[in-house]
Amino acid sequence: MYEKTRRAVLGTGIAAAGSGLLAACGSSGPRHRTGGPDGNAMGAPGPGAPAGDTPAQYVSPHGPEVAATERERGPGPVRTFRLTATATTLDIGARKVTSWAYEDQMPGREIRVTAGDTIALSLANNLPQPTTLHWHGVRLRNDMDGVPGVTQRPIKTGAAFDYRFTAFYPGTYWIHPHSGVQLDRGLYAPLIVEDPKEPLAYDKEWVVVLDDWLDGVGGRTPEKEFARLTAGRGGAMGHAMDDGSADDDGKRGATATATAKTTAKATAKTTAKTTAKASPKATATAKGTATAKGTAAGGTKHDRSPSAARKKAAPLGSRLLGGRAGNVAYPYYLVNGRSSQSPQVFRAKRGDRVRIRIINAGGDTAFRVALGGHRMTVTHTDGYPVVPAKTDALLLGMGERYDVLVTVKDGVFPLAVIAEGKGRSAMAVLRTRGKSPVKFPRPKELDGELLTADRLKAAEDVRLTPKEPDRIIRMRLTGSMRRWDWAINGRPYDPSQRYPVREGERVRISFINGTDMWHPIHLHGHTFALTDGGARKDTTVLLPHHKVNVDLDADNPGLWMVHCHNVYHSESGMMTILGYQK
Repeated sequence: MYEKTRRAVLGTGIAAAGSGLLAACGSSGPRHRTGGPDGNAMGAPGPGAPAGDTPAQYVSPHGPEVAATERERGPGPVRTFRLTATATTLDIGARKVTSWAYEDQMPGREIRVTAGDTIALSLANNLPQPTTLHWHGVRLRNDMDGVPGVTQRPIKTGAAFDYRFTAFYPGTYWIHPHSGVQLDRGLYAPLIVEDPKEPLAYDKEWVVVLDDWLDGVGGRTPEKEFARLTAGRGGAMGHAMDDGSADDDGKRGATATATAKTTAKATAKTTAKTTAKASPKATATAKGTATAKGTAAGGTKHDRSPSAARKKAAPLGSRLLGGRAGNVAYPYYLVNGRSSQSPQVFRAKRGDRVRIRIINAGGDTAFRVALGGHRMTVTHTDGYPVVPAKTDALLLGMGERYDVLVTVKDGVFPLAVIAEGKGRSAMAVLRTRGKSPVKFPRPKELDGELLTADRLKAAEDVRLTPKEPDRIIRMRLTGSMRRWDWAINGRPYDPSQRYPVREGERVRISFINGTDMWHPIHLHGHTFALTDGGARKDTTVLLPHHKVNVDLDADNPGLWMVHCHNVYHSESGMMTILGYQK
């Protein structure tokens, strides 16, 4: 799955640009189509309209400003896709599970287009719940962003919705729902936007999607897990506003992503600089071996008390992540939908130059990744090019993506994936000859040089021009594991709240983590820049009691979500809206 040469498809699960795609004409705006009694009610607002009205002083997702920005991008060749979200049975290698997925497979079939193409995708909802589709990392028109109650109405059971927009910027992206905790099922797929002037030279390309898995194992579901963590209190609007967090305004911190160089140890002392160092060896993880022999966890009784939730959370911590690694102990960790008991095998020839696009689609897990016996050269993060940097290993928070190049050696090697701080692992296999062994020793690269985004610099052609911000927005992450009251600035998610910006402004967002938990923060519809010429990102990791400033150009009008990409944190209330004023 997801294995490609530069000119020809090698695997069965990949859709190259133009393959399986139909040129088509259609409406330039969204269409919400009913599919029976559960479809949109008669007399409802217009096609794709959000559930609530946009205040008059703010740009509406369906306003003329959004349409004008899309016209400036210009329509390209239309690539048509049809997608069905459905309940199904999935084979994850160790066992079969009942879950939800796109087109009965997980990850869903790759969507691959060329920058400048118009994507026309029809999503049919055969799930027992309403759903939407979010295009993670894509700078697209606001009414196609897939946020229920903000940019569109939820797609009800039996209904369909037509997404249509220009994919203007090349990069590695992915799709997933933005409804409840559906992300922690099998509803995700890679989206690759190829660069028509691709500057990299390589022989093959692999897409690697990482995931943590509990759905359908021992009676567990994401909804039950969420109820357990929240003690049955439900979503954001039912949460208390007491943040229960430190009152230091994040001043103890360095950059959110400050984590690691190989030889320096992480300590409680941090600085206000944009980089810090920590030793991968200092992580409190088991010295787990990447093997093809996994361990299946059984059923779990769902005690709904917050104290029980803590006991059932991930058992170990991570100094790389500043303490607690996560809140959910998953029975399986997957690479391209496969457990380590039956891993995917990538085949290559000695000397092949391979591009690997790595996506963390997990709900509650950071992953450390290394290719045994090889060094990797990082070329992109979150879809945008960086000054190439060599490393042994990477650390990816939920929602982050990295592109790397490797030159293949002769033999059989593990693509080793550690669930950071959780004492478990996953893997795929690279093979040039022979059979894959049942067991690999732990690759030394996992404990070698570890690269995080704070050490990267944006490539010159995508670097933001230095400029003082026109507006500074302060977003303090609040909440505690004891109360499970995650929020931003002490206020759980309220779809009527806005942090105002105006088109054309240089905006600085100051993210301050006042909690004892790390958070991967994601901004919709934009990329921001880490400071001092740092990487362009849409998702950045904030360590406990750390602060990071990011800069962005307000060039995509509408209403855009800002939220933690731990799905259990965001659904509890750690999200808000950046709104363009007219």
